[in-house]
Amino acid sequence: MNDKTIVKRTGFMRIIFTLKHSYNGFKWMIKNEAAFQQELMLFIPLTALACYLDVSPVQSLCLILSMMFVLFAEMVNTAIEAVVDRIGLEYHDLSGLAKNIGSGIVTLSLLMSVMVWGVVLFQLWG
Repeated sequence: MNDKTIVKRTGFMRIIFTLKHSYNGFKWMIKNEAAFQQELMLFIPLTALACYLDVSPVQSLCLILSMMFVLFAEMVNTAIEAVVDRIGLEYHDLSGLAKNIGSGIVTLSLLMSVMVWGVVLFQLWG
């Protein structure tokens, strides 16, 4: 065995290390990813608005979850880009395809969020 042996953690320690890695991922996204920063700047006030609107708790939850899905999609897209860039920075059709699909995921999530907000606001004010 060498110094780089991977230890599989179990039980409570696995949960602790999972939370630590998740925190590090969020911290990196907030510090380094401009698109995530912009989406987070929309998420914060819109979450407050979703809680303030005179809608049912289920509708508020749908509004908030639709925005969380955008953040989720941005994290998936960034993970795809990081893996592709780790493999190599030279152009390859499959690398481009992976990045385009990741971008498509974000666009689809944004459209879904706009649709959810549109339906809820239309029901409220329409």
